[in-house]
Amino acid sequence: MTTDQLVYLIFGIVLLLALVFDFGVISKKNKAISIKQALVQTIFWVSLALAFSVFMWVEEGQKSALEYISAYLMEWSLSTDNIFVFIIIFNAFRVKEKNYPRVLITGILMAIIFRIVFITVGITAIHYAEWLLYLFGAFLVYTGYKMFFAGNDDEFKPYESKIYLFLKKYLPLAPHDGDGKFVIRANGKKLYTSLFVVVILLATIDIVFAVDSIPAVVGISTSKLVIYTSNIFAVLGLRSLFFLLRGAIGRFEYLPRGIAIILVFIGVKMLGQYWIDKWLDKEQQSFISLGVILVCLSVAIAYSVYRSRNQKRKPV
Repeated sequence: MTTDQLVYLIFGIVLLLALVFDFGVISKKNKAISIKQALVQTIFWVSLALAFSVFMWVEEGQKSALEYISAYLMEWSLSTDNIFVFIIIFNAFRVKEKNYPRVLITGILMAIIFRIVFITVGITAIHYAEWLLYLFGAFLVYTGYKMFFAGNDDEFKPYESKIYLFLKKYLPLAPHDGDGKFVIRANGKKLYTSLFVVVILLATIDIVFAVDSIPAVVGISTSKLVIYTSNIFAVLGLRSLFFLLRGAIGRFEYLPRGIAIILVFIGVKMLGQYWIDKWLDKEQQSFISLGVILVCLSVAIAYSVYRSRNQKRKPV
C-alpha cells in the first residue's frame, strides 16, 4: 500500500466515524440545533480537519500539509458565501427549523458528489493541458475583482433563479413541505415538496460556488489528495457553520472583500507561476500562500466586527 492510499484509507475511516458521531451523538433527529450545539459541532469538524493536517504532515511531508491547511482555509472561507445564500433559500421557502439539519445534510452530501466529479475532471484536464492553469488564474482575478466591488443588487433571488424555474416547468411541485417529506402523493399523483426544491437548490448553488473554489484550490495545490480532503472537510463543516453564523452573518460585511483579495492573489500567483518557481521553492510558496490567506481573513473579520460594533454604538 502506497502512502497516498494509506492516507485515503485513514481519511475514509475518520470521515465515516465522524459522520456517525455527529449524526448519532451530537445531533438529534428532527430537533432544532441551538447555537451552543452548533458551536460544539463546528469545533468538532474544524478540530478534525486540523488534526488531519498533522497526519498529512507525518505521512506526506511539510509541503502537502501546508497546502492542505491553505486549501481548507480557502474553502472554509468561501463557504460563508454559501451560507448567506442558504439562509436566503431557507427563508424564501419558509423551511421549518426542525427540518433544517436533514435538508442541509442531504444537500451537502449531494454537493460533495458533484465536487468530486468537478475536481476529477478539472485535475485530469490540467494534466493534459497545463495552459488551463493560466485560464483559471485569469478567471480568479476577474472573479475576485467582481466580488470586491459587488453591491447589494447581486443578492440571490430563489424564485427567480433558473434552477427553480426549470423545476417548476418540468416537475409537479407541491406548495408546502409535505410535513417533512421530499415527495408525496395527492390524488394518486406524485408531487415534489418545497423541501425537495430546497435540497436541489442547495446542491446546485454549491456547484456554482465550486466554479470559483475549484480553480482557487488548484492554484494552491494540484495534488488530488490535498484537494479532495480539504474540500470534503470544508463542505461537511457547512451544516454546523450555518447554524452558528445564521444570526450573525450580517456582522461579517467585509469578509467577502477579504476573500476577493485572496482570489486575486491566487490568480496572480497562477499567472506568474513560471517566474515564481525560479525565485521560490514549493515549500516557501506554501508558507506565503498560507500567510496571505490567514492575514486577509483575520483582517476582514476583525474590521467587520469593529465596524459592526461602531454602528451599534451610533445614536439613532
